Amino acid sequence: MSKQSAGILLYRKIDNQLQVFLVHPGGPFFKNKDIGVWSIPKGEFLDDEDALLAAKREFLEETGQPVDGEFIPLKPVILKSGKKVVAWAVEGNIDHEIIVSNFFEMEWPLKSGKKQSFAEIDRGEWFGVETAKLKINPAQAAFIDEITKSPQQGEI
Repeated sequence: MSKQSAGILLYRKIDNQLQVFLVHPGGPFFKNKDIGVWSIPKGEFLDDEDALLAAKREFLEETGQPVDGEFIPLKPVILKSGKKVVAWAVEGNIDHEIIVSNFFEMEWPLKSGKKQSFAEIDRGEWFGVETAKLKINPAQAAFIDEITKSPQQGEI
């Protein structure tokens, strides 16, 4: 069975300009990477879990801030790894300066036998649509395209 994640694409309008909220993965592999590695806040969930509830839980775990509003389902995407990502867009606003993420542990440096703890997300940021499409994982760019072209979004 392939893995699946659920996530939230948070958006806002500032001076009639659409902005989306993305997070940067923590840990040593992504430390110096920028283009193509950002993501919507998301995480894995099980088949017997409600995907939207999982997406809200993951948003809270990765940002330290809850999200609520009118959730708009987006078309799922498949990452290069084969993982399916289901997502919802919701209008809202959070302070990207106070991101508090959960942590994970891994052997680092590799083959050293030493375990280190890293934040799952090391930062979050608001981006305009064009910049966001460069920074986000390429498969997830479809989420941004969908909300900018969605008839149910009106003028987004």
